[in-house]
Amino acid sequence: MSYSAISVRRTSIPVKVGHVTVGGGAPVVVQSMTNTDTADAEATARQTADLARAGSEVVRITVDRDESARAVPLIREKLDRMGCNVPLVGDFHYNGHTLLNDHPACAEALAKYRINPGNVGFREKKDRNFAMMVETAIRFDRPVRIGVNWGSLDQALLTELMDRNAKSATPRDVREVMHEAVVQSGLLSAERAIEIGLPKDRIIISAKCSEVQDLIAVYRSLAARCDHALHLGLTEAGMGSKGIVASTAALAVLLQEGIGDTIRISLTPEPGGDRSREVIVAQEILQTMGLRAFAPMVIACPGCGRTTSTVFQELAQDIQGYVRSRMADWRRDYPGFETLQLAVMGCIVNGPGESKHADIGISLPGTGELPAAPIFIDGKKAMTLRGEDISRQFKDVVENYVRQRWG
Repeated sequence: MSYSAISVRRTSIPVKVGHVTVGGGAPVVVQSMTNTDTADAEATARQTADLARAGSEVVRITVDRDESARAVPLIREKLDRMGCNVPLVGDFHYNGHTLLNDHPACAEALAKYRINPGNVGFREKKDRNFAMMVETAIRFDRPVRIGVNWGSLDQALLTELMDRNAKSATPRDVREVMHEAVVQSGLLSAERAIEIGLPKDRIIISAKCSEVQDLIAVYRSLAARCDHALHLGLTEAGMGSKGIVASTAALAVLLQEGIGDTIRISLTPEPGGDRSREVIVAQEILQTMGLRAFAPMVIACPGCGRTTSTVFQELAQDIQGYVRSRMADWRRDYPGFETLQLAVMGCIVNGPGESKHADIGISLPGTGELPAAPIFIDGKKAMTLRGEDISRQFKDVVENYVRQRWG
């Protein structure tokens, strides 16, 4: 599905991350990150597989010490035995140059290295440590993500730009200087990597901020000044609805403008919550914008005084769960089913109209309406359901439709 209202995708250089292509007009890639201790190979492999099953096409893992680096090849082996070929990205800070040099098996098992230019070292050590990581990427033919984060920005660069701005006859707002420092950190680091010998088609850049307007401004500037593939994400987005809303507000603007080749939603998980929630949110952003299709969409009305019964709410929830439960089998047997659209509507006001726009729609009786639920298939009324088991009947209709259309 695509919409003419979405801007033409920005042209970027394609980068291969394992078997996944990022940029170059490829579909926007969904990423996620584990929050297990990477040194626990079993737990990390299990969570990585869960994220991949949820739809994460690339998974990043923390590599922060020798024990973590030693575990990476084991994690890769465990995933391969599970039949999970998701590419692994190593997230390195401070000591990445040492870990990659001391643990070549780790360097080989990873499909990409994330390098934060603000955390590779200070003063004279910075260039040397950065070069060591890039040289490892060259040796193992791996791409890197130059991952700038304004919470760990290169302070020497920021100080230089602030001093220059203070001496200017027309100084800019401090916030604008901060934006420029973030952008320059990414671009200068990419240029340095290319000088060392890393091919341009092995570089992805990210420039993450935690405020929506800052993120939009930084990525607009970055996109206008380079053709590197760009990784989008609002860092430290937060928990629950706040994190979801903030990430959606920022990424939707950029994606609408054709900016962004891969995304991650950095949600703080609820205590004991499901880590794969961030994957589902990323998929839903892309699907509701018409950029990709991952799973059938269930449209449901919010309810009002005409729908005092909870029947339509329960049916919408039941159908949403049913679709999720059938995903694995449908993906295997019915390629293309992801574009299916279902409508579960609560009364006669918008029920028939919305149902006609969906592939399959059901208009349930609202308060005071006749106890009958008309079904619309491909825009035409096909039947009317009655009785106590409407949910089962509707599932049968959906199952038959999927079988006939994509079987």
